[in-house]
Amino acid sequence: MIAALLVNLLRLLLLPVSALRWAFAAPRGGYVVLEIDGRVVDLQPPRVRLALPWRPRKRAPLSVERVRELGKHLMKDPRPAGLLLRMRSVHAGPAVAASLRDALLEIRAGGKDIVAYLPMGADTTMLLLASAARAIVVGPETMVSPLGFAVEGRYVRRALEQVGVEPEVFAKGMYKNAGEVLVRDTMSAAQREQVGALLDGRFGDLTAALAQGRRVDRETAALWIDEAPFGAEQAVARGIVDAVAYEDELEHMLAAGSLPCATAAPRRAEIGAENADGPPGAGARAAARHSKSRLVAAGRYLGARRALSMTPVWPRPVLGVIEVHGAIVSRARFRGASLASEERLVASLRAARQNPRVQGVILHVDSPGGSALASDRIHHEVTRLAEVKPVVACLSNVAASGGYYVAAAAHAIVAQPQTITGSIGVVSARFALGPLLERLGVSTDVVKRGARADLFSPSRKLDAGERAVVERELDAIYAAFLRVVARGRRRPVEEIEPLAQGRVYSGADAQARGLVDMLGGFERALHELRQMIGPKAAAIEPAIVRASRYIPPPPLLPAPVPTLLELVGLRGIAQEVALAIHCEGERVLAYCAEADDLD
Repeated sequence: MIAALLVNLLRLLLLPVSALRWAFAAPRGGYVVLEIDGRVVDLQPPRVRLALPWRPRKRAPLSVERVRELGKHLMKDPRPAGLLLRMRSVHAGPAVAASLRDALLEIRAGGKDIVAYLPMGADTTMLLLASAARAIVVGPETMVSPLGFAVEGRYVRRALEQVGVEPEVFAKGMYKNAGEVLVRDTMSAAQREQVGALLDGRFGDLTAALAQGRRVDRETAALWIDEAPFGAEQAVARGIVDAVAYEDELEHMLAAGSLPCATAAPRRAEIGAENADGPPGAGARAAARHSKSRLVAAGRYLGARRALSMTPVWPRPVLGVIEVHGAIVSRARFRGASLASEERLVASLRAARQNPRVQGVILHVDSPGGSALASDRIHHEVTRLAEVKPVVACLSNVAASGGYYVAAAAHAIVAQPQTITGSIGVVSARFALGPLLERLGVSTDVVKRGARADLFSPSRKLDAGERAVVERELDAIYAAFLRVVARGRRRPVEEIEPLAQGRVYSGADAQARGLVDMLGGFERALHELRQMIGPKAAAIEPAIVRASRYIPPPPLLPAPVPTLLELVGLRGIAQEVALAIHCEGERVLAYCAEADDLD
């Protein structure tokens, strides 16, 4: 409280300076510039306050949450003409990209102009986002490549056979594909079916977005994708983008209001090119020196606005946000990978349940699953939390297998149409290294007491009786998974079982089958939670909840095997190796990462 009072006192003293700063933060008729270059996430990550010399501070990813905050201020501020979206690269999952596009469309619906500038050209995701803008401009000599989506599977059965490793995979559910890369040479029919359905959904959303944004029919948008890539000039001629310009030319066009858009006939943006004297575009560059639109960085604009707000003195109620991000494990044994650790999540859920300031909780899930045991314990804590406070699960890019398991206890589930969800099933795999050891000249001799004392030994394969034991255990875990989903969805198990079988769905298909309640992103989940709490929640803001008790961080150890596998394109197998390291001896509820990145 004392710290808050001191901060507010300082802000009061500096209020004239802050007001002057805000007055010049956005010139009338100018544009606020939002830079996108790298990773995009749903929620703002925590600030790193100390950067050690041997661990330099990384650039924080852009969050949809920050864009929405920017949009709220822009729509209330009559001075700026709009938003200039400058994109150099975008790394975002399908659900995050959809949420970001929704946020941009809200800014346009609020009366602000949006112009997208892509100096390096455009790929599929960048063009999807840019389609929310009134006009799209690309840099000269660039490529516009809305190529669509593809999934490649890497199958290593023969490689393992050559080195003498014999995989044994047990799976419940005909679509449970996480282990098939180890025992097959090609994609199974079931995997091809479910991946094809996911691609159909994403391709349909892409063509719909391009058709809406560029004001063409969906057949034309689909033709653009099939005939891509295009050079910048070709893209203008086709109407995919509106203009080609250098950055200084763009600033002049914004100031002059001469930027073409999808509502007008596309043309080459070379202001002054009609002058036959001099090279093309020379007139634009000459004019740009005399007339440029005033631009201000989004960070500066938001900083000036935040300087006018006061810090709350008394603790206020909050809407808690608990992040389930990455593979679910019982305990993180090393850092360097995105992991949802059971011990940390359980502590956070208990803190949210016991803290009277937390009025309700959004469980933000972006996880392909992981340990069945850890998923069940996290689910138990979500269930206990839901007994006393409203809980809404917000499914981001992936919420499959264990990720869906932990979300099933929420009062409502929200997902984007592109979210990969479901995969209600269980898989177990082990490797028999006997042939490899023989090739290396290593012999194995065993002395045991107990018929199955060496059940988990990697030196041999399981016999028929041992396989039956593993199958029986997986049957029990699968039945428990079905009961968890049935209880959460308030439906009989008999209705859930046909929807299970390890199959993944898009968020839209999951909603049609009753596995998801409504479509939308974090803002939709926030609205639903406020509706559950009541009118008093309208002014309550979200805050990320983390464990209040101290938990020592795991030691920083290298993970050479997963890293090397990712470098050679075996991302899905790298994830499975990471799960094997962290979930040793545990059954897993995991969805293969092959369809996690469909670009």
